[in-house]
Amino acid sequence: MRGILAAVAPPLAAAIAGSFGSRRAPQVYHRLAKPRWAPPSGAFGPVWTALYGLIGFAGWRMWQGRTPPRVWGLHAAQLTLNAVWPFVFFSARDKRASLAVIAALDAVLIGQIGDLARRDAVAAAALGPYLGWTLFATALTASVSDPDRVAPG
Repeated sequence: MRGILAAVAPPLAAAIAGSFGSRRAPQVYHRLAKPRWAPPSGAFGPVWTALYGLIGFAGWRMWQGRTPPRVWGLHAAQLTLNAVWPFVFFSARDKRASLAVIAALDAVLIGQIGDLARRDAVAAAALGPYLGWTLFATALTASVSDPDRVAPG
C-alpha cells in the first residue's frame, strides 16, 4: 500500500497544484498567437492524464526497485517544476520565466531518466513520453506570443 501511495501521491499532487495555475488556461491559450503545429486546447487534458499515469507507474517501479534518494529527489524536483509552470505561464503570463521553468524541468527529467536507465529501464522508458511532451511544450512555449502582454517576452 505504501508503494502505491508513493507512486500515486506525487503526480497527483503535481496535477492538483498545476490545475490551480491552469484555471485561466483556456482563455489565455485561446488568445495566444500560436504556430500551426500547436495542439487544440482539448488535447491537453487527455495527454496529461496519460502522462501522469505513466509518471505514477514509474514511481511504483522506483518504489519496488529501492531507488536511491537522489533519484527520488529528481522525481520530486521535476514534479515541482511541472506544478509551477502553469502558474508562471498562465497566471503570471511571464514567457521568459516560464521558459526558464520548463527548461529546468527538461533538464531534471533528463537527469532522472538517465539515472533510472541504469537501474530500471522500464521506469526510465515510462518517463520517455513525458520527456517528449515537455520538450514539445518547451518549443511551443518558445514559439507563442501573447498579444495581451505589453512587456517583452
